[in-house]
Amino acid sequence: MARAPGPSVRLKLTLSYAGFLMLAGTLLLATVWVFLLRYVPDRAGFAPGPVPFSPTRSDLLDAFAPRAAQALTVLLVVGLVGGWLLAGRMLAPLTRITEATRIAARGDLSHRIRLDGRSDEFRELADAFDTMLARLEGQVAEQQRFAANASHELRTPLAITQTLLDVARTDPDHDHGELVDRLHDVNARAIRLTEALLVLGRADQRSFTREQVDLSLLAEDAAETLLPSAEERGITIVTSGDPTPTVGSAALLQQLTTNLVHNAIVHNLPDHGVVWVTTGAHPQSVVLTVENTGEELTPELAATLVEPFQRGTGRVRTHQTGAGLGLAIVRSIAHAHDGTLTLAPRAGGGLFVTVQLPAPPAPTPPTGG
Repeated sequence: MARAPGPSVRLKLTLSYAGFLMLAGTLLLATVWVFLLRYVPDRAGFAPGPVPFSPTRSDLLDAFAPRAAQALTVLLVVGLVGGWLLAGRMLAPLTRITEATRIAARGDLSHRIRLDGRSDEFRELADAFDTMLARLEGQVAEQQRFAANASHELRTPLAITQTLLDVARTDPDHDHGELVDRLHDVNARAIRLTEALLVLGRADQRSFTREQVDLSLLAEDAAETLLPSAEERGITIVTSGDPTPTVGSAALLQQLTTNLVHNAIVHNLPDHGVVWVTTGAHPQSVVLTVENTGEELTPELAATLVEPFQRGTGRVRTHQTGAGLGLAIVRSIAHAHDGTLTLAPRAGGGLFVTVQLPAPPAPTPPTGG
């Protein structure tokens, strides 16, 4: 926004310092003047015989006024010079913050102010600005990685489709039924990935209507929906828990629950695996936990599984796996509902996932009429 140029803050502070100093000096001189007037007569008295000289108020004014003017002049000069120097010293941290802002506006988010000294308002502002830059830098880097991974993932099915079509063109005797089946699988994978990206973007933007939702019902529905897939792999799903009310988007929370149960089924033991889905309510929060058997995971590897397209060591893509965005979508949905997502290795192998969401506000008791 274009603005008309105006006086700098340093000039304003300088004039304020000088003005205050002049006001204080004027009040001090006025006090001295009033005090002196009490002991000086209005005019000289008459007495017989020789009397010593007695100054009048007129004489005092002639002597006091020039000295007062000189004093005020000195105060004005000292106020302007001293105020300019003091204002410059006080505003030096603000100058560093402004320069850091300009550097960040040019796209360099790695710069930090790192203001030293004791804690004060400028130090708190600089620290808050450094924290903001660190978060922005991390988010930008994450978005760049996500864009690169998404581009790669979206390019893969297109490249496969192109290869299949080229083979069909050069080989007229190729089995077209097999070609159609493979093209169908590749297209379905691209659709799943696109839908996952749309859900992820919707969760990040928080563009949804909040309503009362029971996580325990969503968990039961997800387990029932994915039961055929679990039985096909020889995996048992165990659900338990009390009613777990919260406030949010029913569709997104259903997606969150389904993704967690699906992830626990796909990344499980080859046979006789188990998935435990539990919900619970606390005074200030509600909790959904999904625990599954599986391969041994380190805490470091478990922490990276929420990154987009991260499948972990030994986690390969099969016809049952998703687009590699399942846990990333869960994290975004949890954050959009002011909640948290925690991943930890399970003792004996597998993963222990905890989603914590705020409890719904307590109903307001009716007021008596």
